[in-house]
Amino acid sequence: MTKLSVNINKIATLRNSRGGNTPNLLKVAEDIESFGGQGITIHPRPDERHIRYQDAYDLKSIVQTEYNIEGNPIPKFIELVLAVKPTQVTLVPDAEDAITSNAGWDTRKHKGFLKEVISEFKQNNIRTSIFVDPVLEVIEGAAQTGTDRIELYTEEFASEFAKGNKKSIQPYADCAQLAIDMGLGVNAGHDLSLDNIQFFKENIPGLLEVSIGHALISESIYLGLENVVNMYLHRLK
Repeated sequence: MTKLSVNINKIATLRNSRGGNTPNLLKVAEDIESFGGQGITIHPRPDERHIRYQDAYDLKSIVQTEYNIEGNPIPKFIELVLAVKPTQVTLVPDAEDAITSNAGWDTRKHKGFLKEVISEFKQNNIRTSIFVDPVLEVIEGAAQTGTDRIELYTEEFASEFAKGNKKSIQPYADCAQLAIDMGLGVNAGHDLSLDNIQFFKENIPGLLEVSIGHALISESIYLGLENVVNMYLHRLK
């Protein structure tokens, strides 16, 4: 079964919009795990507009499943990850002012930098993953960085799938197979939803984990968080 890691950034956004501590981010993380979620993902950004750096520390003692911290490996982020020591760190090349992640790494251009950062994390027993576009040459470059896994950036798939273009899955399937052949684990995330997750899962070889936040939280407004978590779990079996 592919593991479901729930990104709780949107819970933090809602909390921050009014100040105070409602909804309680730590309680939501606990609840997601009790509902069957197999991981918690956060993506702190330098302006702390949703997840605050303190949240990353506070969640460390709360998360009992897999704890995944995503972000651009600027010095402050690296310091945070080394202090918290999550299960996994996912490196994402997002600009400081980006609304959301919008591209994967050029693993050839940034190979030296990625190798250095990944080596430091792995020396501290933190599993590493890098966010990549579904391009075969990029996967080959990823294998040369020493990373444990890749995370396929799935926005284009989700957009094309919504238009009825199921052939958009092929580059992702090809890249996943290449990654496996090169000894890398395969994760995926971005705009995956209840509408497309089962098709994606069924067509991606060796898919270990998906990280889903925006769609899952949005769907939960109508259907309830516990119900939606279990709907994803059912589709991922």
